[in-house]
Amino acid sequence: MSVIALCRQLSPTRWPIWSLPRHVLGFVLAVDALAVLLTAVSVAIIPVSWSDWPRFGALVAGVLIHMEAARGIEHTREVAVEGSPHTNLNSLWMFAGLLVLPFPLVVALVAVNYVHLCLRIWRGCIIYRKVFTVATMVLAGGCALAVLRACGLTATPRVPADIWSLLAIVLAAVCWWLVNYALVVGAIVLSNPELSGRNALGEFADQIVVLAGLGLGVVVAALLASYPWAVPVVMLTIVALHREFLLPQFQRAARTDAKTGLASPTFWAQMVTAQITRARLTGASVGLLMIDVDHFAEVNNTYGHLAGDAALEAIVRAVQHEVRHDDLVSRWGGDELAVVMPGVHAEELLRVAERIRLRLAQAEISATDATTGEVTKINQVTVSMGAAVYPDSGTDVDGLVVAADGALLAAKAAGRDQVRLSMVAGPGLAVS
Repeated sequence: MSVIALCRQLSPTRWPIWSLPRHVLGFVLAVDALAVLLTAVSVAIIPVSWSDWPRFGALVAGVLIHMEAARGIEHTREVAVEGSPHTNLNSLWMFAGLLVLPFPLVVALVAVNYVHLCLRIWRGCIIYRKVFTVATMVLAGGCALAVLRACGLTATPRVPADIWSLLAIVLAAVCWWLVNYALVVGAIVLSNPELSGRNALGEFADQIVVLAGLGLGVVVAALLASYPWAVPVVMLTIVALHREFLLPQFQRAARTDAKTGLASPTFWAQMVTAQITRARLTGASVGLLMIDVDHFAEVNNTYGHLAGDAALEAIVRAVQHEVRHDDLVSRWGGDELAVVMPGVHAEELLRVAERIRLRLAQAEISATDATTGEVTKINQVTVSMGAAVYPDSGTDVDGLVVAADGALLAAKAAGRDQVRLSMVAGPGLAVS
């Protein structure tokens, strides 16, 4: 490639950031500009002494070793969580830096961390996104520093010496998390207005782990201030926790239906098997419901698939509202749901099924008509249901599913919009 061609390719006018919608571009550039301004002001007014550099070097080594140890899985995970907040534990090093370093070195630590990530883990990444992420970290750090200084913790190292200093550091950690999280979610929502709120916010459990990571940052800072030789021991714990933190995200993806957030059929069947095993030992019962939306194809054909998705979401909400917290709902097929209810007998199972049927029959679902683009109302959504109970209808997951499916087919053959209970001798009783 010639020098002229390379210059053209690297020209700022060709950067992907300019393809963003105007409101998203304005938000991203505003956050970046604020981070640059905060960095410039901190460099101008906050001195850095020679005694700060050994701690800076220790934190750089810690974050690089940490990220290298989790490099393989982190690369896959960064791609897998597209469209939701990307959480990891490397912020613990940034927060530890905030507690033991002057702010200009904290910014340098953030920059070193993300340059390493881009070179070693996120190859081919979209640069403006990573610059924005660095900016959010800098602004979050600046807000957390303001909290620390407002609470009287002006000199480094800022480590807990009493209950009040500990509370100040906890408050700063919460401020760091909240600012960073809000900025990232804001960018996601602006860039993907059609994205559901659940996906934009990500998994709440991940955010709890991030807060725990900030707590580990406090531990690292305290060790750096008093017992720096103990930091390598903590490193082993951090790396192990990071790997255990990442793997459950893939486990969630494997056991969750992407469209509805319900359990996948495989995971649901595993849980039914576990519930049957427990019921066999305790003498309890297990109830199963198979739910099929009547004439669901007509909704898709009449209003479009987005309207069908809206109807399915409303049906899922209705089912979840009527079942207990410990019951597990799965998307069994396109418009078919499956529910396992441990410890229920036939009478209670039928009462729950009837409540679901009545709730949906009275529901009014708002959806966008794909043909006209106007919001329309879908009324009188009906469902047919098949119910089965362990051990009366079957003694294993396959037997119960076959029994509930048979009852469901009987309900549909009898005119739909009803519940059938599978009995030992056949499809069994209708409830209407």
